[in-house]
Amino acid sequence: MLTLKHLRMIEAIHEHGSITRAASRLYLTQSALSHQLVALEKHYDVALFERVRPLRLTAAGERLLTLAREIAPKIDAAERELARLAGNFAVGRLRLAVECHTCYDWLMPVMDSYRRDWPEVEMDLVGGFHTDPLALLDEDRADLVVVSSAESHRQVTFFPLFAYEMLALMAADHPLAAKTWLTAEDFAHEVLITYPAPDRLLDVVQRVLKPAGIHPERRQAELTIAIVQLVASKKGLTALPAWAVAPYLERGYVVARPIGEQGLWSHLYAATRRTDAQSAWLQDFVTLLREQVFRNLPGIEPLA
Repeated sequence: MLTLKHLRMIEAIHEHGSITRAASRLYLTQSALSHQLVALEKHYDVALFERVRPLRLTAAGERLLTLAREIAPKIDAAERELARLAGNFAVGRLRLAVECHTCYDWLMPVMDSYRRDWPEVEMDLVGGFHTDPLALLDEDRADLVVVSSAESHRQVTFFPLFAYEMLALMAADHPLAAKTWLTAEDFAHEVLITYPAPDRLLDVVQRVLKPAGIHPERRQAELTIAIVQLVASKKGLTALPAWAVAPYLERGYVVARPIGEQGLWSHLYAATRRTDAQSAWLQDFVTLLREQVFRNLPGIEPLA
């Protein structure tokens, strides 16, 4: 009955202290993970967690956590070695490109971890900001790209990564800070500060402002910290991913509000050529990427 899947579940719940957060890391729904936990506890007739907040391991749970930390890394290493022995891996490059400015914040640590597991792979970043990263796959100038939509493309396979909320940022004493959430009209007489990206890649413009016929004055900045400083200096408003601005919110540099009553949610996918999609070395990178972002980024959700 006890499987590696169960051990990873115990480790994830222990790290995050909740079923919801652990499910996100494991790319499962909350109900699916809850069912797995209950089934395992019933099978052995033992509680693995104390039902408090945050969840705490029982003695039985501690035993399985120790086992998970001993076995899971060895299983992962063995799977990589089997892929090599089976001839499913050819020494080469993993060239990465992104279309979002803030993706580098979480991509770089993933690359560092991946190098330790696949030292044979020469990793590289395709420099610059790319408004059409799928073209890099078509032209064989990249092997994996991070994109915001899984558009139909017969030569490309998309791996869903996560959903994240875009938040409106403003100075702490801005009049709009008194609102619970912002509407498109709230931006009408403000300066909108954005990255130097085309409008089709700016969700607040494409999905909120343009449909409402709102066209605020615009200003651009290359760096996230520069945008935040402009907002803190009352030079305008911006909309940035919640996980990218969490440190600035914690320090009180600016305040954030949801955009729309339900919030403005965006998606990210990893895309690769279909001919490479089943490669063990590439799938391992996607798996590692998902594990690390759900462990480290606040407020993200699984993407089906």
